[in-house]
Amino acid sequence: MKTKALRADILLLGVSAIWGFAFVAQIKGMEHLGPFLFNACRFALGFISLLPVYFLLENISRKKVSGHKKQYDSQLLLKWGPLTGVVLFLASSFQQVGLLYTTAGNSGFITGFYIILVPILGIWFGHSTRPATWLGGAIALAGLYFLTVQDGLNFNKGDVLTLGSALMYAVQILLIGWLSRHVHPLRLSLIQFFMTALCSMMVALYLEPISLDAILKSAGPLLFAGVLSTGVAFTIQIIAQRDAASSHAAIIMSLEAVFAVLGGRLLLDEQLGLRGFLGCGLMMTGMLLSQLRRSRKQV
Repeated sequence: MKTKALRADILLLGVSAIWGFAFVAQIKGMEHLGPFLFNACRFALGFISLLPVYFLLENISRKKVSGHKKQYDSQLLLKWGPLTGVVLFLASSFQQVGLLYTTAGNSGFITGFYIILVPILGIWFGHSTRPATWLGGAIALAGLYFLTVQDGLNFNKGDVLTLGSALMYAVQILLIGWLSRHVHPLRLSLIQFFMTALCSMMVALYLEPISLDAILKSAGPLLFAGVLSTGVAFTIQIIAQRDAASSHAAIIMSLEAVFAVLGGRLLLDEQLGLRGFLGCGLMMTGMLLSQLRRSRKQV
């Protein structure tokens, strides 16, 4: 069990690194594409890149003779799988549109606020939430204020949109934490990606110009965001969350904020400033505090 838990932690840390640097790719990709077309191409690439892996592993699995083959709930997958795709569409859309108005570093840290929202929303699923979670949430909210509130009480529009993304990602993490223990992980990934790409393309056709030339100009960011950030990272998330509680997974994946700030400084020359660093520090403190000594039985 400890070996599985350690493996899950390492996998989730890799996910956070990929997602953190993906904020840079997401910003660069929108130099030529609208946010919804970018997401449509990104998740379509994730779907396409995962298909050969799925068929290869399925072929290997069929050739193996084992009396202990894990049984998956196909009906549960068909019922809830598409919903995870819709939730992921909402989360990625809020985040992608928000990046038009805020920095990669800000977006990374605000998205990481799902670490507080996961245990709070978990109450609806019958999980308990300790006093440390509420205290951590209050400290993180103070950090969010310093990070996002500018003169007076004027919020950056991109930061507010990204906060909506954090809420949707919290719902997605809870859904994956539950479904990943009962359904086929790669099939769940494929359904997620297909639904997200479909919803994104429907909105893009209505709101944005569709240009093959623009897509080709964004090939580099799209490949990183589509293959690595989507096809690889989201699938690893599903596999790892089979052996990690949702709140524990959230604390590790929230480190994407650190990688987002690092990527923004190294690749986009973004400057956070003293107020921003104070906000980030308070948010990280609240995030860590909310997770102290949490048992696996808790969300």
